[in-house]
Amino acid sequence: MSLVEPASQTGQESQGSRASQRLKAELQQKLQYRAEQNLLRQVLQRCGPCQPDSLFGDGQKRVNFCSNDYLGLASHPDVIRAMQVAAEQYGVGSGASHLVTGHCRVHDELAEALADFCGRQKAMLFSTGYMANVGVINALTNPGAPIFQDALNHASLLDGGWLSRGDSRRFAHRDTKDLEAMLIRHHCDSRALIITDGVFSMDGDLAPLPEQVALADKYQATLIVDDAHGIGCLGDTGAGTLSHFGLSASDVPVLVGTLGKSLGTAGAFVAGDEVLIDYLTQFARTHIYTTAMPPPLAAATIAALACLRSETWRQQRLQSLVMRFQQDVANLGLNILPSQTPVQAIVLGEADRAVKASEYLREQGVQVSAIRPPTVPADSARLRVTFSAAHTDEHYERLLDALASLPDDLRG
Repeated sequence: MSLVEPASQTGQESQGSRASQRLKAELQQKLQYRAEQNLLRQVLQRCGPCQPDSLFGDGQKRVNFCSNDYLGLASHPDVIRAMQVAAEQYGVGSGASHLVTGHCRVHDELAEALADFCGRQKAMLFSTGYMANVGVINALTNPGAPIFQDALNHASLLDGGWLSRGDSRRFAHRDTKDLEAMLIRHHCDSRALIITDGVFSMDGDLAPLPEQVALADKYQATLIVDDAHGIGCLGDTGAGTLSHFGLSASDVPVLVGTLGKSLGTAGAFVAGDEVLIDYLTQFARTHIYTTAMPPPLAAATIAALACLRSETWRQQRLQSLVMRFQQDVANLGLNILPSQTPVQAIVLGEADRAVKASEYLREQGVQVSAIRPPTVPADSARLRVTFSAAHTDEHYERLLDALASLPDDLRG
């Protein structure tokens, strides 16, 4: 027999129902506001592999200029085969966290290959780039210590700072004078962190790393660089933004990279000296308290890294497309931001204009994302074009023709 009277049950259900309805109303209100501002995000379904000619959920094929598969390795036969073979050997999932029984020999092989590629003593793996940034920042932040971040850093870096025990502040984009003023103003006995993207994901521009290295040395701060969009695209060997600037491991002691962009798979890594990686293995909670990367994914990434290093034409092709696009779009009179990376931003201003321009391009058979606030600052909504080494000249001309035909009211 129940010890709770039916009337009490009804009362509890009623209270629970009211709380649920209140939550639902609040969420609906926020969704409605985003919809009215033309800022509501939509899931775009793709059917089939990540390739320039992509079939989408509406049944239409379009040339995809939204992917981060910069070197075209996501569908490389060697990468696919490596994953298939590893799935037969290891199974599909790791089954546990890295520090329990989820860590396999293939994880070590990938970490060793990444460390060698980046010129570091050691590397460690994370399941996502977001988890890598949050985990590293929290592990390296002393309570109350100052954290200085570029204002346009990726959300995962900013969230990592806000979730830490530090005093997180943002300096003006790429402004080393503002950064130094903050370093002076907020100096304390605790070690500071300077955190930046190597390549900024929405503008495609580079951080002024040599100047930031000098400031980190001058004020005894630790510089953390997330080179998600630089690795594979910049530097003589594709080693990224640090290689592009000729910087060493001692200049930038903490390097974060992702595997889901130039390497075409998924996951992330952090590379540094032996002490750093041993420390993060003990204290990076987003590495410790989660299931390890699937072994077949690690095997596929090893194969992708081998392709990156041997098929140098991919990086050369990418750079050729970027240089050509910068000139051609400027000749069309569109407001393209300077960028030497595969991230190319055409700023249109209003969110509504960017959305309509994206829809127009889709009708022309070209898939280009409209990026709006809060991802980018107000009045800087844009078309974000990303190139892949797999794009052919025919793909390129189709994009350029579509941009050239944009109606005047959609050109910004």
